Amino acid sequence: MKQRTINRSVEATGIGLHKGVPVKLRLEPMGENSGIVFYRSDKGISIPLKPENVVDTKMATVIGKNGVSVSTIEHLMSAVYSFGIDNLRIILDNDEIPIMDGSAISFVMMIEEAGIRDLDADKKFLRITKEVEIKDGDKFARLKPCDKINFGFEINFDHPVIGNQKYTFNFSTKNYVEEIARARTFGFLKEVQYLRSIGLALGGSLENAIVLDDKKILNDSLRFEDEFVRHKILDAIGDMSLLGMNFIGNYEAFASGHHLNHILTEKLIEENAFEVVSFETKEGEKAVAKAFS
Repeated sequence: MKQRTINRSVEATGIGLHKGVPVKLRLEPMGENSGIVFYRSDKGISIPLKPENVVDTKMATVIGKNGVSVSTIEHLMSAVYSFGIDNLRIILDNDEIPIMDGSAISFVMMIEEAGIRDLDADKKFLRITKEVEIKDGDKFARLKPCDKINFGFEINFDHPVIGNQKYTFNFSTKNYVEEIARARTFGFLKEVQYLRSIGLALGGSLENAIVLDDKKILNDSLRFEDEFVRHKILDAIGDMSLLGMNFIGNYEAFASGHHLNHILTEKLIEENAFEVVSFETKEGEKAVAKAFS
């Protein structure tokens, strides 16, 4: 299996979730072994996608360099990761990836419009070799060895619409598009009101998020009965993209978020609990290769 980039450049314009300002986004192909690089065209600064460049995880995953940052990268990177794209230049003229409809489906459509191109170099995978876990009270996120790529998530909210939800996602690009990509971000009305009072969530609306009051959703309907936990998997996939390559293993979490996910990637690297492998389609690895076919 070979490294991937997109076949041609594509552009889109949207608004940032928190500042509510227009953002122009452009995806451009990159050559082999270039990695994923964000470029702030308004600042002339490039920011490689690496765990050490994460500067904030409170409301979103934010990367930065030399005082310049790019916020809310997780939905775009979830889509990029799920197409197995290794090399890509992401250009934007402001400090936040546009929220689009609150899911990853707009980014999926951009990638499908651009097409995928194989490069000459072998694709590298990060194979989990021992279990690593991060805990915070009853919350946890862990990575375990497995010969496939799986994401399992559980949430438990004291809310009549959400309650306890579990979902196990057997990873493939096709499954991602069908099961995960359309799941939207969500928030509670009282939290939105607070965030706006401190100058955040200014671009949020019923058009780009599921909003709940104390008893119900304020949107017309859900896309999936368990859309909330599916979106948490969408976020987790985006956060795991900080590892710089697709992993082979099992991700499990309860009530995790961007912060725990980030610490998990750091701990995996610190404990050297992985090996980097490259392969063509060999016995025992066919399922992984097939996931991106």
